[in-house]
Amino acid sequence: FASNCSYVCCHTCCSCRLRFGRIKHSLQVSLNRYIDRPDVGEAGSMRDMAERRSRHGHGHANVVPFGAGAGGGLQHGEHDQEKVKEKKLDMSGLSMDTIPHLTTSLGHITTLDLSNNNLESIPESMIARLLNVVVLDVRSNQLKSLPNSIGCLSKLRVLNVSGNLLQSLPATIEECRALEELNANFNQLTRLPDTLGFELHSLRRLSVNSNKLTSLPFSTSHMTALRALDARLNCIRALPEGLENLVNLEVLNVSQNFHFLRELPYGLGLLTSLRELDISYNSISVLPDSMGCLAKLNKFSAVGNPLVCPPMDIVEQSLDAMRTYLSSRMNGTGVNAKKKKGWLPRMVKYNTFSARMTPGRKSAHDNSEGFSMSDYHSLNGSASPGFLSMLSPRRLFSPRRDSPKHH
Repeated sequence: FASNCSYVCCHTCCSCRLRFGRIKHSLQVSLNRYIDRPDVGEAGSMRDMAERRSRHGHGHANVVPFGAGAGGGLQHGEHDQEKVKEKKLDMSGLSMDTIPHLTTSLGHITTLDLSNNNLESIPESMIARLLNVVVLDVRSNQLKSLPNSIGCLSKLRVLNVSGNLLQSLPATIEECRALEELNANFNQLTRLPDTLGFELHSLRRLSVNSNKLTSLPFSTSHMTALRALDARLNCIRALPEGLENLVNLEVLNVSQNFHFLRELPYGLGLLTSLRELDISYNSISVLPDSMGCLAKLNKFSAVGNPLVCPPMDIVEQSLDAMRTYLSSRMNGTGVNAKKKKGWLPRMVKYNTFSARMTPGRKSAHDNSEGFSMSDYHSLNGSASPGFLSMLSPRRLFSPRRDSPKHH
């Protein structure tokens, strides 16, 4: 190896031990599959050596700092391990079922790669020792849960747990307040922690596609630093309220939610930084008029939706045509804009006036809303008192005034 190349120092190989007794712990292990070590002997390469050590249960691997030569010496001028800025522990692709015990101090590790193994769990104690880890990659394993001690990783910025069997994320993940990227694609997640967005203020990218989510947490609207949100291939029925608070969101993908998603919130049109929006293959029939304000939107897909407003031919025409259509509806200047109704028709509709005063309306005695006046009786249609007295029985059976009896 050149003097600036890192290598594995094995307890079983004396020629690989550090010469300086004052260095108690090494800093770096790099299991590079492409580089062979001539001094390993029968192991042949670092990859073969790692696999052989894994098979025989030898998990003790010290690590050395960047700049250590083939003989184990430090580069000229490097006398302090504090000068080593980046430390990576790469144990990916080793087909490990369990993580071997490591004697090295994990407190110096900034990047831990355990991807592409067969791990079903990660020890709580191991995660708790990764006090300075910035990148943690455990994708493509058989993990059913994450250790609660992940909340101890106060410096963690990138977490990749995709391609596992996770059904939920631990609530302690909210303690990783420095987290900027969370990738949980291709799991079996049915929900995310409700208060996730209240604590992860630095999160810039959230990827949860290909899960079983029926909704996103209501606290999502508090992730004000979010740049990209990928929630496609789930069972999401509605997007959370308050999306307009995501003022930095540039990419939103909620496509292919198995036709459960039927409408979009009005706040979607207030995402002034949005550049890419994919809502394809859902059951959305109407786009909110506010989307006419998405001036920076340059990529939009709505195929596979029963769109009625705006019509699909306008959407397929151009983004400008769609924005113009929605803006005209929002301003009330569109072709299909509804005419404003005066106050008089509403009063008649709610029976403010009596039905007898308005021809064609129901009687005021009918059960209807609104105030109603008592029935109005026309005098022209009523019999006079003189006419009614002529029909009185006393008049019919009494003798006539001109009869002889009265003389």
